[in-house]
Amino acid sequence: MFVVAKLSQYLCNRSTKQTVLMFEFDQYLGFLAFLSILTLGFWLMIFLIGFIVPYWLVGALKERFKELREAKKAK
Repeated sequence: MFVVAKLSQYLCNRSTKQTVLMFEFDQYLGFLAFLSILTLGFWLMIFLIGFIVPYWLVGALKERFKELREAKKAK
């Protein structure tokens, strides 16, 4: 709602050639903090999918094959 009000205020004042700040400084810092956290989360997700999940899968498969070999030797 706040963004819509600011946008409409900006568009109305645009025709009168007045300079209107879209964000105040604290809002700008909050927006940068939000983008930083979002970006960190994105790269963490890429890291987990790219490295940790395959590592876990390979380890789980090795353990499963090891159990199957032991079960086969026991028979």
